[in-house]
Amino acid sequence: AKMAAVPLRVCHQEIVKFDLEIKAAVQDIRDCPGPLSALTELNAAVKEKFRHLRGCIQELEQMAKEQDKESEKQALLREVENHKKQMLSNQAAWRKANLACKIAIDNSEKDQLLQGRDSLRQRKTTKESLAESASNITESLMGISRMMSQQVQQSEETVQTLANSSRTILEANEEFKSMSGTIQLGRKLITKYNRRELTDKLLIFLALALFLATVLYILKKRLFPFL
Repeated sequence: AKMAAVPLRVCHQEIVKFDLEIKAAVQDIRDCPGPLSALTELNAAVKEKFRHLRGCIQELEQMAKEQDKESEKQALLREVENHKKQMLSNQAAWRKANLACKIAIDNSEKDQLLQGRDSLRQRKTTKESLAESASNITESLMGISRMMSQQVQQSEETVQTLANSSRTILEANEEFKSMSGTIQLGRKLITKYNRRELTDKLLIFLALALFLATVLYILKKRLFPFL
């Protein structure tokens, strides 16, 4: 149990660490003045952090499924869901920060467009980078969607298993009630039989006593008629 607690604690620490790093990186993107290459580098770093965060969440989810106690398992699964929701929130913040930053860069490029042809080339590069960044964000969101879909499917399987277990318990309970009735009936029959046996023994004893008294009376009359 001690050995299992170490990677679990480390996994928690890693999730918190990457979550904080992502929030800081998103803020850097929001405050990025340019150029576009700097924004591209920031987005690449954020994408890598999201990859590590997803891996840690998946590892925590696997650890939760391997827990022996159902209460600990459910607690960890709820924590996994919270981390996934937080990751989705960070994804939305990342996208908004990119849009805000690119709008700011675009506005800056519009100002530079008045100064010469270099601004036009820079604007074209910005559009290409925007398309690439949007594609990367879409790919990351699709990965999260697939992971959430797998979690929903696993939850449905768990509910079905619990339903089957409940039916089995109800059937066993009905069989137990039926057996209890049979046992009670058998107990009553045994009690009645014991009483009948006691009555039969008493009658036999009385008959035997009567028989002996009769024999003694006959012997007395035959052997001692004068008495």
